[in-house]
Amino acid sequence: MHQHSPRQKAMRRVTRLGSLGIATVVALGLTACGPSIGGTEEPDSSALQAPTDPKGEITIWDRSGDLFEVFDAVIAKFNEKYPDIKVNHQAVDIGAKLQNTLITGTDVPDGVFLDDQLVPGYADYLWDLSDVLGPYLPDIAQQKVDVNSLDGGIYGVPWDLDPGLLFYNATALEAAGIDAESITTYDDLLQAARDYKAFKPDAGPIHLEQSPFLGQLQLEMYASQLGTSISDDKGELRIDSPEYKQILTFLDTVQKEGLGTRAEYLGPTDSATMDASQQVFYPWAQWFAFAPQQLLPETTGDWRAMPLPAWSDGGPRSGAMGGSSFIIPKDAAEPGLAWLFYEFLVFDKDGYSAVYGPNSVYPDGLNTSIPSYGPAADADKPLFGTVGALGGQDLWKVAVEAGAQIPGGTPTPTWWAGAVDYLGNNVQKMLDGAMTPEEVISVSTKDIQTNLVDRQ
Repeated sequence: MHQHSPRQKAMRRVTRLGSLGIATVVALGLTACGPSIGGTEEPDSSALQAPTDPKGEITIWDRSGDLFEVFDAVIAKFNEKYPDIKVNHQAVDIGAKLQNTLITGTDVPDGVFLDDQLVPGYADYLWDLSDVLGPYLPDIAQQKVDVNSLDGGIYGVPWDLDPGLLFYNATALEAAGIDAESITTYDDLLQAARDYKAFKPDAGPIHLEQSPFLGQLQLEMYASQLGTSISDDKGELRIDSPEYKQILTFLDTVQKEGLGTRAEYLGPTDSATMDASQQVFYPWAQWFAFAPQQLLPETTGDWRAMPLPAWSDGGPRSGAMGGSSFIIPKDAAEPGLAWLFYEFLVFDKDGYSAVYGPNSVYPDGLNTSIPSYGPAADADKPLFGTVGALGGQDLWKVAVEAGAQIPGGTPTPTWWAGAVDYLGNNVQKMLDGAMTPEEVISVSTKDIQTNLVDRQ
């Protein structure tokens, strides 16, 4: 296996919006509002049904990196069940190639790994998978079904669930006399940050994301906890709400009181301040677990994960941040065989155990997300092992229990990535001290409505 430096691995992680989805940034070059690309004739739905004697060849696109290697390793297990299906697995720059491929209908793959945020924008060119997913729907996390749904159809096979968690430096907090388990609300988190700063004056205890794209993604994690999102299921904006005001006020308070470290996710400043125990609270998706495993040599083993604080007593302790699914284009040559491949990866015990279990890429198992399929996400039957970089913590149980608290969601609007130019940038201006939470809401609402929504 080709070896990569920790930094290369970090950047692969940052491009993984099944773990992140920053591939969406690349897609911005295609259209300012996301990849809404028109339609094609609806094909005969019987073609999606797998033949009784499945045989043939399929072409599957995945992004290069760790997940490509994980999925590639599972093909041998798939072929134990389906020996007559050859999987032509290709590492592809999906953001650069997919749109033109679907439009021209030339060399269309049979299946593609795609960020949840992009699925609705491509829906006109994808199979509606409602019928084949039907038997599994009651057991799939509702948020994942919702983000893959549009106008009554379901256009992605839901894969990972990326629950938001509060990662914290347990060793540093213990030295400061702070009980992490007492942090159950965001007000508690603010007080713990104040107490830690009193103990360590040069600290900025809470992470404040400096990337406009990732800052908006994190903002949506917070909103997901409160059962809302940038738009409703009809695509109508709903930033102007008490929920977004509460979230932005929290971030503004962190900034104004000097309780945060402003840095880009896993950039040099971010890693350095974490390793210096200056930044000790990191509210982020589960895929942050990669950092103490690979990028924090001084504090690896000191970090732990817990559910996010609640916005009010008794409220949900997690929200979704990112995620990916598998799509099958209408022009796929072998849609039925592609469905068998994805059915195996997501819903077959041998398949999902091979994906999340120990492998050559992750010796203790893939621990940067959990399955979105309920029977695979059993808190008492972990698919990956304890995480040494988290002090031997059972991250599986923490993540599964947090994931179960994620409220349902809505389809991601095709203009979500374009909104970063407004909402994402305005959040950064607020953190600069140049805008108030109320101004972020009013200006972002007006600009997104005018420049994105009204142009659909």
